[in-house]
Amino acid sequence: MDSTPRTPARARAPRLAAAAAALSLLAAGTLAAAAPAGAAPSPTAVPRHALTGYWHNFDNGSVVQKLRDVSDAYDIVAVSFAESTATPGAIDFRLDPALGYGSEQEFKDDIAAKQAEGVSVIISVGGANGSVAVTDPASAQAFADSTLGLMAEYGFDGLDIDLEHSISATYLTQALTTVHDAVGDGLVYTMAPQTIDMQNTSSQYFQLALNTRDFLTVVNMQYYNSGSMLGCDGQVYASGSVDFLTALACIQLENGLAPSQVGIGVPASPSAAGSGYVAPSVVTAALDCLTRGTRCGSFVPDRTYPDLRGAMTWSVNWDAASGNAWSDVVGPHVAALP
Repeated sequence: MDSTPRTPARARAPRLAAAAAALSLLAAGTLAAAAPAGAAPSPTAVPRHALTGYWHNFDNGSVVQKLRDVSDAYDIVAVSFAESTATPGAIDFRLDPALGYGSEQEFKDDIAAKQAEGVSVIISVGGANGSVAVTDPASAQAFADSTLGLMAEYGFDGLDIDLEHSISATYLTQALTTVHDAVGDGLVYTMAPQTIDMQNTSSQYFQLALNTRDFLTVVNMQYYNSGSMLGCDGQVYASGSVDFLTALACIQLENGLAPSQVGIGVPASPSAAGSGYVAPSVVTAALDCLTRGTRCGSFVPDRTYPDLRGAMTWSVNWDAASGNAWSDVVGPHVAALP
């Protein structure tokens, strides 16, 4: 996700209770059991149209900010990143001292405060430098157990899969299904594949999305740090244009994912990625093209997708470094989609 070197809704109480219950089940060796009756939150906890942003658990020269200071425009905040452990498949999270938190409890309080405002806070796994290997039943179980543990410990609403190296759709499906079975339909589960990972349904990432689409919240593909790619019309499109955003989204929209499971992921500023930055007005044009059939470039989809989930950015920190110029434009536009 980030190529820059770094240092080593919508009430949430029911979902937090479900995660705590899941951890209790884990300790008791009964993880396969579902969350208690009545614990699952409303399926409308994540807005119909949502803005997602990644929050840095490190200092990379953008803006160091505490979670409480993230712009109110964001509906989903992905804490970046969980890290691998010595146990294959298992993940852990350690708060970076560079952020200035006095304690882990202060960070947990920030998560709860954001959730009280209707924001989903999830833990992201991976990033450009992260590698978590889920390649067999044992590592799949370790991934699920450790994810549920982090959800219970910190109160995360779910997780984001941002693994930018090879993945196994088979075993990640197994792991994510275990997490969903423990938490219930209130789980917020997102993905941020690279463009090459979503060119066709035979890729492992696309297979994972299709395998888990019964409980997948949204795929926010990264339309940056990418070369030219094929659109759903078979034409080649270069990054940095409205056509790149719309013609590549169309592949997902026409190959098994619901419109509500598709979002557009872009950098918040030119400094946030090596390539692929587009002005916020280009993002809103792509959203209008896909949902309303207006403001399209040369590519015009055969139909519209009013239920399109929305947009994502890397990152809320880079957004803050630009005075929230991205979210101030894209956030209200996403909220006003049909």
